[in-house]
Amino acid sequence: MVRQADKHRVPARHRHRPCMWVRWPVPGPVRCAATLRVTVVAVAALVTAACSVDPAPPSVPAPATHASAARLSAALPDDPVLMVLPATGAETRWTQGLDVFVRQEARAVAASCAHDHGTELPAQDPITFIRYYELPDLDFVARHGMSASATVPAPTPGPVRSGTEARTGDGGDDGRGSASGSGGSGDTAVVRRCVAEGTAAATALRDTYAALQGQWFSTLVPLRRDPAVLHALRGLPGCLARHGIEVRDENGFFALADTREQTTAADRLPAVERALGVAYAKCMRPVEAVREPARLRLRARFLADHAAEVRTLRTSLFASLRRATEEHGPRLVFPAP
Repeated sequence: MVRQADKHRVPARHRHRPCMWVRWPVPGPVRCAATLRVTVVAVAALVTAACSVDPAPPSVPAPATHASAARLSAALPDDPVLMVLPATGAETRWTQGLDVFVRQEARAVAASCAHDHGTELPAQDPITFIRYYELPDLDFVARHGMSASATVPAPTPGPVRSGTEARTGDGGDDGRGSASGSGGSGDTAVVRRCVAEGTAAATALRDTYAALQGQWFSTLVPLRRDPAVLHALRGLPGCLARHGIEVRDENGFFALADTREQTTAADRLPAVERALGVAYAKCMRPVEAVREPARLRLRARFLADHAAEVRTLRTSLFASLRRATEEHGPRLVFPAP
């Protein structure tokens, strides 16, 4: 479950809650679903809903004690490969931070453009860290529940761009619209241009690693059909049942978690999500004991098969991120237990 979107998927009858978890990482924004699997082929993402819900409403475990809030870390991995090609749940914390950084880059560039033209962008939902449940971070889930994560800090404004004098003086058109303030008649066109500029900047940054990352995630897809993994997953329903959760499979659990997220009263939600997280983390450990070593072996082979691309990634990614910070102000931070 990865929540790779600034959008929210909440029925109108329920409160508005951040989109926080989906099954598979994707390079661009998608709307959340109860359970979403995404297979990345090269750079593209093919999204298919794969929900499996029991016919009878499943029970919910008793609420657990509330967890403390997750922290933020600015500690970079020794190897940028771990950010782009995660093989363990803990490594996906770096991947989440990288994803947030790219989305902040888009907003920072768009905001700078809007400032230059004397207008403002429409309000947007806060950016959130996105869980990668295809590579579940079980320690984090056990501490913080199915959805809760560290809060993404507000971006630090980057340096004001030069050249804004083009829209002052004799009132001539600079080619970017005729905005003269937050209520100017040219605001809509300027906002579109600024958003496009931000999207282009984020795409350029993401393109430094997205193709390689897409190939890596595609490499992991066959693990879903691995006999050892399927054997381990057969024990999941029984384990969850011992925690009071009656579902047929992992997808059924995700459907239950999504339903409870949308329907539980706000004051009870943290405890319910924590209880679900504790049960999921405990019951998935035998599965991850099989999958994690398999993913590490696959990554070792993948690095050898893509040696040239990996060398480029190792020499360029951190420099690209530092340059984006210096020019536009986004901070590279990661969720930490």
